[in-house]
Amino acid sequence: MAYDAGIDTPAAPGGEGVRRRDFINIAAVSAAGAGGAAVLYPLISQMAPSADVLAQGTAEVDISAVQPGQAIKAVFRKQPLFIRNLTAVEIEEANKVDVGSLRDPQTLKERTKEGHENWLITMGVCTHLGCVPSGAATGEVKGEFGGYFCPCHGSHYDTAARIRKGPAPKNLQVPEYKFTSDTVVTIG
Repeated sequence: MAYDAGIDTPAAPGGEGVRRRDFINIAAVSAAGAGGAAVLYPLISQMAPSADVLAQGTAEVDISAVQPGQAIKAVFRKQPLFIRNLTAVEIEEANKVDVGSLRDPQTLKERTKEGHENWLITMGVCTHLGCVPSGAATGEVKGEFGGYFCPCHGSHYDTAARIRKGPAPKNLQVPEYKFTSDTVVTIG
């Protein structure tokens, strides 16, 4: 059996056997990789959200008509959203609360955006069992602390939408949002 100089593999007659075998191995592995990618791509891409779901991922709300002390209800991802324009008195009351005494301690500053401290934006879903609290519309019961009141099981939220009394374990959730102008906010 003859050996090529410097290579530890047997040489085939004509000296082309090693090269042909390597080419076939590389071609087979490449074909298997391409086939695997062709099979995996549709499986992975079908898990991506559809266009209608992506469209619901954000919501723009015009807040120009909301006066201090008023709140509006909007819809975000098929759930109620509360947008409240806090008055100076409501802001002062929220800032007076000892955060350490709260079940879910958060300051008003942590729940609002810098430069827009008067705008409180929360999901309108009670953190107890998912009921919609009252207090966003004119004439609705706002509870003992002037914020929101959940009529299902009696949770009371303050003007910063923090849980103060009742069975709810957490404050009303603050979604991701940003101000795109002084009068338009983008949720999501």
